[in-house]
Amino acid sequence: MGKSNFAVFVDLENVGAKESLLLSIIEKVKIRGDILLGKVYGYTDRYTDLKPVLLSNTFAVVPSLRWGKVQKNNLDIQLVIDAMEVAYTNPLIDSFCIVSGDSDYTPLVGRLKSMGKHVLGISRSEAASSIFVNACNEFVFLESVAKRQPKKNKKKDETPLDGDINELVGTVETIVGDQDEEQMYASELKDTLNRLRPDFSEKSYGCATFGKLVAQITKHSDKLTSWMEASSLMIGLEAEEEDKEPKLDKGNWLPAFEQALAHFKDEGFDRVNPSILKATIQADYPSFEEKQIGFKKFSDVMKALEKQGLLVIEMDDSHTMLLRIC
Repeated sequence: MGKSNFAVFVDLENVGAKESLLLSIIEKVKIRGDILLGKVYGYTDRYTDLKPVLLSNTFAVVPSLRWGKVQKNNLDIQLVIDAMEVAYTNPLIDSFCIVSGDSDYTPLVGRLKSMGKHVLGISRSEAASSIFVNACNEFVFLESVAKRQPKKNKKKDETPLDGDINELVGTVETIVGDQDEEQMYASELKDTLNRLRPDFSEKSYGCATFGKLVAQITKHSDKLTSWMEASSLMIGLEAEEEDKEPKLDKGNWLPAFEQALAHFKDEGFDRVNPSILKATIQADYPSFEEKQIGFKKFSDVMKALEKQGLLVIEMDDSHTMLLRIC
């Protein structure tokens, strides 16, 4: 995955006021390249908690000055104007990230793509228009961007380290997992970590060289492995052994779904698309199939969860099924 130069445009009404969500979006983009320009639209006093993130990432702010019912449309138009101005005047930027799911931005995506720009879209699943999703070169749902609590790694090291090695392991697993072949040069990994954390240093983890830190990372991770390839250090995801892969059955499936729904609720998502819930379960249980837990279809699973009082099945205006989390 080559490094890109991004301009990021964020519709705050789509993201909400969660600092963790905005940080996760910025991390997702920085894994792909540098953010040369960032703007958020619709800023009001309810987003005060986002100030440190916006300032530290040098994002410009377009405030929401309420006047009648057309304010949201005015901000949408302003975003389009700003994006096109950047596309025509800043040749350094080759990629655009639009954090919104509004189908009104589809013509903008088409024009950017016709200029040879890569367009990454990010949005809540409940607000994402299928037209906009399909128009982007790449699309990520906010629910999958939101960070989940990292699992405790079973491998431990007796050497005390200054930095939080478990937090770093989770970050590296995310970075490597986002690569096309789920592997990368260690030098590329260090460049990415420096983009995510300008103050990053292997010495914070008690290591004299980055190669030694890679060894520590793989030692603490159940997913990562490292090797030498043509005199270059590589790091990648290890293929899971089938017998070690966690599985769901009729006895343990409900707590797994409860945990996934609670995570979405904690991150500020009141509604999610059923496909997002299923993808979240499959991320933790790759071999998951409905018949393993006694159901024929995923819709039957949703009905069972509704009977448990965990969610309510709804249809939006475009007849798309959504799950309202109780």
